[in-house]
Amino acid sequence: MSEKQVLFSRPLPIAIFIALALAADQLIKYLVEAYLPFNEAVPVMPMLALYRTYNYGVAFSMLSGMEGWFIVGMRLIVVAFVLWLWRRTPKDRFFAHLGYALIIAGALGNLVDRLIFGYVIDYILFYTQTWSFAVFNLADTFISIGAGAIILDELLQSKKAKA
Repeated sequence: MSEKQVLFSRPLPIAIFIALALAADQLIKYLVEAYLPFNEAVPVMPMLALYRTYNYGVAFSMLSGMEGWFIVGMRLIVVAFVLWLWRRTPKDRFFAHLGYALIIAGALGNLVDRLIFGYVIDYILFYTQTWSFAVFNLADTFISIGAGAIILDELLQSKKAKA
């Protein structure tokens, strides 16, 4: 019996998805850079604001003290590793393949910023009166949702194996 091949297990659909996600990320960052004031919160709703800032690290400002080329190299290694995982994962694992596509799109979105500007443009801020989360962007969201999709896939596979 052959396994059912899911959409993002095929090269063309995943490439198109990644290109569209990357384009959306870059378009939003262009608009943020053009129209949003720097380091000034623009409230959207309670606990959510747009706040343009520059991230010299990786997702959620981690490793911000590291050399830029180290971070570029690390992102390229992550993309290569995720591509390797994508190729090795059985073709019927929808959430895993979706997660890989999202992680690659997010990593490339932030990599483009890093290569062009030397930093990543961040603009989403969740906060309360006493606390705020790290400012992030759509690419960071892709990476986080992608990781969640892979975890969900593993949980579903574990449950399927027990049944």
